[in-house]
Amino acid sequence: MLGAAVAAFGVWKIGMATVRSFNYDVHGQPIEPRHEVEDVEDLDVYLVCGECGTEYKVSRLGDLQIPRHCGEKMQVERRPAQA
Repeated sequence: MLGAAVAAFGVWKIGMATVRSFNYDVHGQPIEPRHEVEDVEDLDVYLVCGECGTEYKVSRLGDLQIPRHCGEKMQVERRPAQA
């Protein structure tokens, strides 16, 4: 009887650890909640390379992966819309 209780507790602990691990990616980092897609056409949003000054205009922001240009991550700049 005691052995069955210990086995049941072990199965429960493994199950709970498995359920808790669903909130982490393969590298053990917590998964960020997905953000809603934001229409930024009215604002001037750019990805700017700090090395050479290359700019990419962004019209919608969602789960943004910052690209690399000249080996460095580009910076997100929000500017007021030009009239």
